[in-house]
Amino acid sequence: MKVVYEDNHIIIVNKCSGEIVQGDKTGDKPLSDIVKEYIKEKYNKPGNVFLGVVHRLDRPVSGLVVFAKTSKALSRLNDMFRTGDVHKTYWAITKRRDIAPEGTLTDWLTRNERQNKSYAHAKEVPGAKKAILTQAATQFTSRTSTARTRTTALSVCSSVPIRSPSRR
Repeated sequence: MKVVYEDNHIIIVNKCSGEIVQGDKTGDKPLSDIVKEYIKEKYNKPGNVFLGVVHRLDRPVSGLVVFAKTSKALSRLNDMFRTGDVHKTYWAITKRRDIAPEGTLTDWLTRNERQNKSYAHAKEVPGAKKAILTQAATQFTSRTSTARTRTTALSVCSSVPIRSPSRR
């Protein structure tokens, strides 16, 4: 586990692909437990350590994850995500070079609880949530394209705040 930032209220860690943020039915050790152990050891804390999961990243995704070290920080961060004050940016590296320089993707997402997976559909299906993604290709090389995307509606996974709302 790599700690990227830490203060009295939050801790931000780099999540590797394959790790889970929160416990699930697989029984794999979640990143949240690893962070709790880190805090307990670093600060010699007796008993249970509070750690609030602010958001999650899917298992195959790598990236920064924000955890709240206090209940007050968790409440405030949850409010920021709920009201849209947090802007999330996703980066994707693709093998295809024929990606449009910019555009909008609209899909309908369904969840298969038994498989613990989500699926995107081109058209609305019963029980699906609409997800809108705007994307802009930012760099092209001979082998890969890097696309930057910003969510404009609800999606299944989320990422960390790129900037504080006070910097608007």
